Amino acid sequence: MTFASAGHPRTPTQRWFADGLRRVMLAQGLEQTSPDRAPRIVLHFVDREVPRPFRRRAQASFVVSVVEGPAPEGDILPAIYPLLVRTLGNMVIYLVPRNGRALAYVVTLEQGYFTIEESDDRIFFEKVYERLFPLASAQLVINNEFHPDLEPELWGGDELTAALAEAGRRLDALRLLPAAFPIEELLSPRDLAHVKRLFGIGGLSYGNLSARRDATRFWMSASGVNKGNLKVIGRDFLIVKGYDAGRNVILLSVPPMVEPRRVSVDAIEHWMIYTSHPGVGAIIHVHAWMDGVPSTQVQYPCGTRELAQAVSDLVAASLDPTRAVVGLRNHGLTITGPSIQDILERIEGRIIPRVPMS
Repeated sequence: MTFASAGHPRTPTQRWFADGLRRVMLAQGLEQTSPDRAPRIVLHFVDREVPRPFRRRAQASFVVSVVEGPAPEGDILPAIYPLLVRTLGNMVIYLVPRNGRALAYVVTLEQGYFTIEESDDRIFFEKVYERLFPLASAQLVINNEFHPDLEPELWGGDELTAALAEAGRRLDALRLLPAAFPIEELLSPRDLAHVKRLFGIGGLSYGNLSARRDATRFWMSASGVNKGNLKVIGRDFLIVKGYDAGRNVILLSVPPMVEPRRVSVDAIEHWMIYTSHPGVGAIIHVHAWMDGVPSTQVQYPCGTRELAQAVSDLVAASLDPTRAVVGLRNHGLTITGPSIQDILERIEGRIIPRVPMS
C-alpha cells in the first residue's frame, strides 16, 4: 500500500506529526510515493484559515486532512467538521499543540470522533496509525447502476414504502433522523459536485431505513434526503435488487420516468443482512445508542464492505438475528426486525440520542 504527503507542514507541530507518522507507516511496510500517483493514503496538510481541498486522482484515495489550531470551545463536531468538508477529506486530524507534542482530535466523514493524547511519541503515532489504517484500507461500495425495470404497479409505492415513510416521520419527531447536513452551505457548487462523485452522497444525512420486498429485493431510503418526508419512488425510495461483486456496484430498479437519486451508502450492509437472514423483514439505522448492545470494534467508513461484514457478523451472532440491535463504534445503531413496526415498538423509550465516543 502506498501513501503520500500533500501540502506543506508549516509549523513545528505539523512537522513533528508528519515525521512521526511517516516513520510508523514506513515501519509497517507502506511505501511512500507522489500524491500525483493515486496513493491509497494522502496526508493533506491544511492551513486552518484557508482550508483548500486535495483533488484526488482516484476514488480509492483516502485523504487525511491534518490541521493545527487552538482547542475547540464547546462541541467538537461544529468546530472541526466544516474543515473536513471544506478539504474534501475522509478524516480530519486536528492538532492542538501541547508541551512540544499535540492532542489530536480525529473526526470522520460519518461524524464520529475521538481523541488521542500520549506523552510518549511512539505510542501516540502507533495509536494514530491503528485508527487510520483500517479505515484507509477499507473498500467502498458506493457505485450505483440504475435499471428502469421497476414494475408499473410499484411506481407509486406499496404498503412497505408507506410504512417506511411513517417510520421516517416518527424517527424525525424523536430528532433521530434530522434533515441532511447542510453541506451546500459549506461548499461551492464545483466542490459539492466533487464530494458527490467521491462519496456517492447528495448530502451528509443521518440514518436510513429499508424493508424487504421479496426474497431477493428490498426497498431502501435514498442518500441525502430528509427521511421525515419520504414520498417519491426513485427519488426518496429505491428498490435494491442485487450487488455485482465483480464490478463492485449496487443494482437498483427504478421507474423509467424518474431521475433517480443514489441509494443510501449503507445499501451493501443491508444487502448482506437480508441475504444472510431470510427472516429479517426490515432494518433501521440511526445515529443514536442503546445501553448494553454489542458493537463493532473498528470505526470503518460507511459504505464499505468491511463495515457491512462487521455489522452482519454481529447480527448473525445475536440470539435472534431477526430482532438484533448492534452498535457501530462512534457512529450509531443498526436494528433488524420482522417488520418496521416491530423495530419501532422495540426501541421506543430505549434510545439514547447521543452516541458515546471512544
